[in-house]
Amino acid sequence: MTDVTDTPEEPAAEIDLAEALLAKDQEIAELKDRVLRAMADLENTRRRLERDKAEATQYAVTGFARDMLAVAENLRRAVAALPADGFDNVRAGIEATERELLAIFGRQGINRIDITPGEALDPNRHQAMLEVPSDAPAGSVVAELASGWTIRDRLLRPAMVSVARAPD
Repeated sequence: MTDVTDTPEEPAAEIDLAEALLAKDQEIAELKDRVLRAMADLENTRRRLERDKAEATQYAVTGFARDMLAVAENLRRAVAALPADGFDNVRAGIEATERELLAIFGRQGINRIDITPGEALDPNRHQAMLEVPSDAPAGSVVAELASGWTIRDRLLRPAMVSVARAPD
């Protein structure tokens, strides 16, 4: 018997091996891409959670601060309600208490919104409570009815204001 080697089968085996290697290379590339995307997604999630944590820490006192605004305003009203003569010690005590509360607010990033009569109504800072006849331009702030407050860069409570009415 003669030993006959089938030469056409050897190139077919090499082709199959080359195709298998190419398929595995593609699979490896796809897996690398998936791993890189998963790592990027994980990093983005970590950054978002760190940002959310920092924001939650910064604004954790928001509810408490909103409740304390009434105390600050009542102290201001108490000083305004005292007669001009007498009660100097009471006035000094209330004013000292108010200063301390405002200092605490300042340390927490809570600040009163400054209102200038005549400035344009800003719906991001003001809440128009009523329109009044005035010589000021229509829609401009005439008077502050209640103070507005911010906590850092966020509005805690808008300033309640009266605005000039357009002439009839």
